[in-house]
Amino acid sequence: MSGAVYLAIAIVGEVVATSFLRASNGFTELWPTLVVVVGYAITFYFFSLALQTIPVGIGYAIWSGVGILLIALIAYFAHGQTLDLPALIGMGLILSGVLVINLFSHSAAH
Repeated sequence: MSGAVYLAIAIVGEVVATSFLRASNGFTELWPTLVVVVGYAITFYFFSLALQTIPVGIGYAIWSGVGILLIALIAYFAHGQTLDLPALIGMGLILSGVLVINLFSHSAAH
């Protein structure tokens, strides 16, 4: 598999794990806690594989940027968290940065 596929799996694992942190209730609820632990284990394993072909700075920028956007969307739809204009602008800038890296940077592995 390519580094991009490994990175995508790492991002999904991180988003799932982070989404269950609240439900874990400080790691006192068994099943949500297990989802968090397994999700982060999957995340770091696949991120380490992605870093074999993607530079660490680029990989981390994409991982964190996409993760932030997905977590914000989940928080909005699943938890009713509202996003004001500065939050939306900030997330738009993050998305723009990820797109610039992927579309124009020669540092990113394609």
